[in-house]
Amino acid sequence: MARDLDLEFVSLTKRYGDTIAVDAVSYHFGAGTYACLLGPSGCGKSSTLRMVAGHESVSDGSVLLGGRDISHLPPAKRGTAMMFQNYALFPHLSVADNVAFSLKMKGVDAAVRARHAGEMLELVDMSGFADRLPAQLSGGQQQRVALARALITEPDVLLLDEPLSALDPFLRIRMRAELKRLQRELGITFIHVTHGQDEALALADEIVVMNDARIEQAGPTRAVFDAPKTAFVARFLGSHNVIALAEGKVAVRSDALRIGAPEGAQLQGKITNIEYQGTHVSLTAAIAGAQEVTALLSDKDFFGAPKDLGEAVGLNWDSQAAHALSA
Repeated sequence: MARDLDLEFVSLTKRYGDTIAVDAVSYHFGAGTYACLLGPSGCGKSSTLRMVAGHESVSDGSVLLGGRDISHLPPAKRGTAMMFQNYALFPHLSVADNVAFSLKMKGVDAAVRARHAGEMLELVDMSGFADRLPAQLSGGQQQRVALARALITEPDVLLLDEPLSALDPFLRIRMRAELKRLQRELGITFIHVTHGQDEALALADEIVVMNDARIEQAGPTRAVFDAPKTAFVARFLGSHNVIALAEGKVAVRSDALRIGAPEGAQLQGKITNIEYQGTHVSLTAAIAGAQEVTALLSDKDFFGAPKDLGEAVGLNWDSQAAHALSA
């Protein structure tokens, strides 16, 4: 299925009247990448995905797939397929007919499309459900059918709009593994929109953090997480503290903070919250300037030297654990 085509946004812009939903976004995705567009509601990530799919018009700029401008092609001619948030299955069609629907619209012979639908259902481990209606399936099973329906078109890029949001937490984790397995087996580019930091970190080779219609920071997932460039990225990714020091603002990972005596510490504070999280204890302390910081301690470290609410503590970190922020 894979054709090793890269995807590129070139000053991609979307306007709704006087409102700019996507503001001259540029980024290059290598072929076969699993990438997540990550950001809060209203940041422009879904509008960006819909422009790639052809479900929103491009106001300015372009979308290139394998160097070919697909910005003004109809969705079926782009080499992309989209899996919608609500799965959008036809309730009156069987699972097999839902999967084969696009082939039917192209006039493909019934026997051929049945064979291809069977192959796709086998790929997503749904072969035993071919004759059922969507209402007879669980949410996770409906998601697998929607994936099979998108993949039967043999896209170069699969676009996923909040695909896990309707699932319960346990199934969401299971389906993350399934999505990653499929992407590796197929070798095609996945572009996945989410506002869930854990989801993006678990799935993506690259993350594109969007804020206020622009890309705030993008790159390999671990590089962005380890070295956020702005206070927004540090806070949105989670597990970071944004601390205003005399020499400037820095981000320090919560698991890099050490708790000790107040005397001689880099920061002094008072404990305002203690939350047991199983393998870890999250400890929040108020520091100068109406700021709060959070430290993640192993349960062994915390219960070996327990702290109480209101207790004064010192907070320290190694110099390499702090990253200067631009804003």
